[in-house]
Amino acid sequence: MKLRRPGSRTRFIGMALALLAGVAPLRAGELAVVTNRVVYPGETIAAAMLEEVPLVRGNRKLGPIFQQAGQLHGKVARRTILPGRLIPPSSVRDAFLVQAGAPVEVTLVDKNLVITVTAMPLEAGAAGDVVKLRNIDSGRVFSGVVMTDGTVRVGAS
Repeated sequence: MKLRRPGSRTRFIGMALALLAGVAPLRAGELAVVTNRVVYPGETIAAAMLEEVPLVRGNRKLGPIFQQAGQLHGKVARRTILPGRLIPPSSVRDAFLVQAGAPVEVTLVDKNLVITVTAMPLEAGAAGDVVKLRNIDSGRVFSGVVMTDGTVRVGAS
């Protein structure tokens, strides 16, 4: 029977999730990204709002935080971010490419068949999100995946 320290599995899972999100736990001597002013929920983060500062070792353990300003540029604040404070990944989200109520181009690709229609999104979504849409002509509701170019792709069923 192998003995483990308490919480080692939890720390491992937390670090694995942080690495998948593109951020890593910091150590003393490394840089951390902070804002130079208050950023309010829903506000897009610009490069001019960010500063990279050296991390000072404290008594508490740090979770995942952003290390490079480029990782935060263009993201949207989920909650109020105070100046000089470390920014965890849960405080930001990707910008929405599709807005609810704004018509969007929807494409269905199935082998050699390509169908393109205009639909009305019922919810906002960022790249990779699944959103519900309403066909403007028929009124039917369906789901599609938001692409990086702001269109929505639907799979054949």
